[in-house]
Amino acid sequence: MLLEDRVVVITGAGRGIGRAEALRCAEEGARVVVNDLGCARDGTGYDEAPAREVVAAIEARGGRAVASFDDVRTSEGAERLVATAVATFGGLDGLINNAAIVRDAGALKLDDETFDAVLAGLLGSSLRVSRAAARQMVAQRRGGHIVMTTSTVGFTGNFQQSNLAAASAGVYGLARALALELKKHNIRVNMLAPTARTRLNEDLPMFGPGGLTEATYGPQFVAPAAVFLLSHLCGELTGEALSVAGTRLTTWAMRESFGVVGDDPKTPWSPEAIAAQWDAISRSR
Repeated sequence: MLLEDRVVVITGAGRGIGRAEALRCAEEGARVVVNDLGCARDGTGYDEAPAREVVAAIEARGGRAVASFDDVRTSEGAERLVATAVATFGGLDGLINNAAIVRDAGALKLDDETFDAVLAGLLGSSLRVSRAAARQMVAQRRGGHIVMTTSTVGFTGNFQQSNLAAASAGVYGLARALALELKKHNIRVNMLAPTARTRLNEDLPMFGPGGLTEATYGPQFVAPAAVFLLSHLCGELTGEALSVAGTRLTTWAMRESFGVVGDDPKTPWSPEAIAAQWDAISRSR
């Protein structure tokens, strides 16, 4: 089993992708901390049932798990979550940041509270839990794996999802920075950018009638990729963004174009010259 005797914390693990990841990690031998507030997709409300149901499902299959209802949008909640892993299972080897909320709105009508809530639910929680987890992993001196969940919206943008796009792009930048900082401690930091039908996005046109179905674009396709990134199979990989869309796997990255260099190192480019050379400046292949 790829994760035998490993301790894995998963946020947002009560439903959807997080639930599938928790079940698959347990099948691979991990002891799992199932963190979920059981809130609505906009971040409101509270329900312990989803996390408890996942724990019960894991235990029914002979695995070991514990539920956590800490709010990972706060530093205190993130630290309590990691403390639960240590107190219950004796340490921490892997983390999947899967928690997120969705509040779609066009940028011109997007109020500050809606913007801040989505950033806190995805980017803020990813920072706070990763920070707490990394501190524990560094203290243990045995390395570890951190998996961030971002979205392709952070690379492409999407209509009426400027807050989610900003949060997702922020997760990419955060993961890249953590990958550099934590490599010396043998902690790998990678990302998943899934396209999967869940309650957070089931109202999008692509998942509507005649569109993509859970049978071919469900969370079950994402979970094995998470196990890969938590296991020794990922080797030295760090700072990578693995996209899973059904059976299609790709990687995403922000890359610099080939660009051009001016003839005179002391003469700045003029706006007119930039316009004239734009095709060469932006050429990537």
